[in-house]
Amino acid sequence: MSNYIVSMETNHIISLVSRIRDKAGRLIIHELQARKISGLAPSHGDILMLLFQSDTVSMREIAERIGRDKSTVTALIKKLIDFGYVQKGPDQNDSRVTLVTLTGAGRALKKDFDEISATLLQRVYRGFSDKEKEVVVHGLERINGNL
Repeated sequence: MSNYIVSMETNHIISLVSRIRDKAGRLIIHELQARKISGLAPSHGDILMLLFQSDTVSMREIAERIGRDKSTVTALIKKLIDFGYVQKGPDQNDSRVTLVTLTGAGRALKKDFDEISATLLQRVYRGFSDKEKEVVVHGLERINGNL
């Protein structure tokens, strides 16, 4: 049996990542609609997941932790406020700092978000071994760091 190398086209990685992101977004929107959760977009997910972990976070920290600029975070937070999922106000210790806090309606989303995340990850990793998952994530983290 001769040894051979299987060649695979690798130059389309950015396009591939973009298509994966689009498909994941569509799946998330479908799952939100199936649960009768309106007004949310996949772009709100990072903020809500962060707030599920910390309940109250500064606008600056949100922008840093989710890798978005402050103006984008401001627009996303405004939508979440409009739908009653978060509220914002000044830090009692430093009035220059704006804090974002989940409302009761926002906290009530956690169960649905956990279920949607599980559905998404199950679909993403279908047929992958644990080692393959680690390799994919490690590679994407390196690419992210390179950019």
